[in-house]
Amino acid sequence: MISSAWILLGIGAAGAGVMMAVLWIVQVRSKDASHVDVGWTYGLGGLAVLYAVLADGDPAHRVLIAVLAAVWSLRLGTYLLVNRVLRSKEEDGRYQELRSRWGASAHVRFFAFFQAQALLDVIFAVPFLAIALNPHDGLERLEWAAAAIWLVAVVGEATADLQLARWRKEPASKGKTCRAGLWRLSRHPNYFFEWLVWVAFALAALAAPWGWLGLVAPALLLFLLFRVTGIPATEEQALRSRGEDYRRYQQETSAFVPWFPKKQATA
Repeated sequence: MISSAWILLGIGAAGAGVMMAVLWIVQVRSKDASHVDVGWTYGLGGLAVLYAVLADGDPAHRVLIAVLAAVWSLRLGTYLLVNRVLRSKEEDGRYQELRSRWGASAHVRFFAFFQAQALLDVIFAVPFLAIALNPHDGLERLEWAAAAIWLVAVVGEATADLQLARWRKEPASKGKTCRAGLWRLSRHPNYFFEWLVWVAFALAALAAPWGWLGLVAPALLLFLLFRVTGIPATEEQALRSRGEDYRRYQQETSAFVPWFPKKQATA
């Protein structure tokens, strides 16, 4: 068993880097970077299991994080694999835009992008590492509370994904914006519940020594969702494909936290 966080971080970083390098080669051959999101998600589940196996923390904490992270990773990663890679006939619109913008240097820049995703895997796995190294005997109330939040978050995200998938199957949905179920209350309920998953992981990490470092995960995710690759890129693509219908949706619906839709004034 390994007690050094630095050694475990090094092993995790090497594994994530190799995995993303392999996926980059797949991207070069297929000219489709959509699978990077699948790799990122599965990679995090893999790091959680790796830390749980190698770290010398109390077994209860190691089993907890291995199960919670693996279930989350398999559920979300498989959803992305099926819907964005296997069933999709073209590259995700966000990556098409990057490929067009980068031109001849796209492959080189995508390599840097894929390795950045590997680095993010390592950073986001910090709460997993803290939990796996927790030496305290048995689970604490904080971890049980975190598990309850995790359950609500995973069910909420799975529900949002299912509602969107069902809506997309309807022929009348083409060119329109989903307002079914949770999508009536939030423009990005999947992002909200995904963030809540990471709040749960960070909360569980707080029971461990140095566990406060795990707070970087939900904080960084919130920044990425609002400022980088999440909401801005998704909504730019939605406006390009759905125009006025999506602008009206933006005016009526909460961007993130599920809430009652706004009533539009009539002329």
